[in-house]
Amino acid sequence: MSFELVPVLKIERTTEAKNITDVSPMHVNWVKDRVDDKLQDDIRLAKYFLKINKCYGAETYIGGFSGYVAELLVIYYKGFKKFINNARKWKYGKKILLGKHDWYKHEQEFPLIVVDPVQPNRNASAALSKEKFNEFVSLSDKFVKSKYSNKFFKEKKVNLKKYDLVFKVTPLEGSKDVVGTKMLKCQETISRRINEEGFGVLESGWIWYGKEAYFYYKTKNKELSKEKIHFGPPLRFKNDVEAFKLKWKGFEFGIDNDRLTVILPRKYTELKEFANILVKDKEIKRRVKGIKSI
Repeated sequence: MSFELVPVLKIERTTEAKNITDVSPMHVNWVKDRVDDKLQDDIRLAKYFLKINKCYGAETYIGGFSGYVAELLVIYYKGFKKFINNARKWKYGKKILLGKHDWYKHEQEFPLIVVDPVQPNRNASAALSKEKFNEFVSLSDKFVKSKYSNKFFKEKKVNLKKYDLVFKVTPLEGSKDVVGTKMLKCQETISRRINEEGFGVLESGWIWYGKEAYFYYKTKNKELSKEKIHFGPPLRFKNDVEAFKLKWKGFEFGIDNDRLTVILPRKYTELKEFANILVKDKEIKRRVKGIKSI
C-alpha cells in the first residue's frame, strides 16, 4: 500500500487558495456537517458503485466522478438509491445547486454542472466527460430496471480472447494521471487508424494493471479486399477535379453521389499484419514504454 502526502495552505476563505487542493479541508468540513451514519454508508456505496463500473475518478484518462462530487450528489438527493433514480433521467447540461449561492458562469458547456457549495463560482464536476456522463446515465437506468441487482456491484472481468485485436502495453513511468492520459491517447490513435484503414472498430477499450495494460478491439473486418475506393472532390469543383485526376493518373476513376472516386490498391489487407505495423508507428510508440500485438 502506498500513500501520497499533499501539502495544502491553511486558509479561512476560498479566495486565499493557490490551487484546488488548498480548499479540500473546507470541502471535507462541508460534507461532514451534513451527513449522518446512514448517508455515510450511502456515500461509500455510491463510490463503490461508481468505481466497480469504471465511472469513478476525475483523472483526465478516466473522466469520471470525483469522490467529492459523489459525496455532494448523495447529500443532494438524500441517499444512494434516490441519487441513482434521478441520475437515470439526467439530460446533458443538468445543473445541481447545493448551496445558497450560484455564481457559476462559464461559456464552455458541460454534461453536468454541480455548483460547488464551498466555491459557488466553480463546477465541481467539470472533469466529467460526455462519454462517462452518458455511460453513467445508461448504467443507472439499467440498474433501476434490474431492481437494484447485486450484479452491478461485481467486478466485470474483460475476456481478451473474444477480441480480434489485443495489444499488451508497458506504460511509461511518472504521474499516474499523465501516464494514463498518454495511454488513452495511444488507445484512441490505434482505434482511429484501424477505422481509417477500413477494418472498422465495433468495440474497444483498455484495462490497466499497474505495470502492464491491454488495449482490445473487436472489428467489423479481419480481412479486406485488395482494392479500395478513395473519394475525391465534388464534381462542381472543376480545378480540384482536374488536380485529383492528375494525382491519380493511370488509375480507374468513377463517380459516387456527384463525387469523383478512384480505385486504389490497399497497402494492408490483413488485420494482424496491420497491427504489427501500428506498434512501430512513432505517434503510438512515444506515448508508451512498450507495445506489442498478442
